[in-house]
Amino acid sequence: MKSQKERILNHLLKGKTLTPLSALRLFGSLRLGAIIHELRRLYYISTTFIKVGKHKWVARYKMEGAK
Repeated sequence: MKSQKERILNHLLKGKTLTPLSALRLFGSLRLGAIIHELRRLYYISTTFIKVGKHKWVARYKMEGAK
């Protein structure tokens, strides 16, 4: 079985985006920020922030140059 880090990497390599909530739902990961931090040593992953409430923002991660 692949680790959460490997599954998240494969997801991003397909050109898909991830938020902390989608990572929790898809991979059971509560540590997306930490995994992204590790992956940034080898890959360029951009962060954008999306508004999800009146005063709430959530990070969305995407691998640049992926499919």
